[in-house]
Amino acid sequence: MRCVIARFPFDLTKSGVLESMKGIKPEQASGDSVIIGRRTYPVKQVGQVVTRQDRRDFSAGEVLRAMTQLGFTCRGLPQAPAPTRVLNPFQQASAMLGAPAAA
Repeated sequence: MRCVIARFPFDLTKSGVLESMKGIKPEQASGDSVIIGRRTYPVKQVGQVVTRQDRRDFSAGEVLRAMTQLGFTCRGLPQAPAPTRVLNPFQQASAMLGAPAAA
């Protein structure tokens, strides 16, 4: 598959990416990641290995797009949980007892 990363065209294949990442130890993934084989790699690490370019030269989105099109499973940043409403002691006690039955 032909894709453009950091304004340079690359012909990538799924088997080629698998071969390139063979023997590469995954770094700690704190952001977007790609599952290659049984390992989870940070997107920027995959982009650096596959393109042989500095990580500052391309965006994570470019690599995510290419890896998704090749059929790899990609994961984005985990979503922050929705803020929960803080109950005062009276509201908390009422919630524990349950709402009164409607007449």
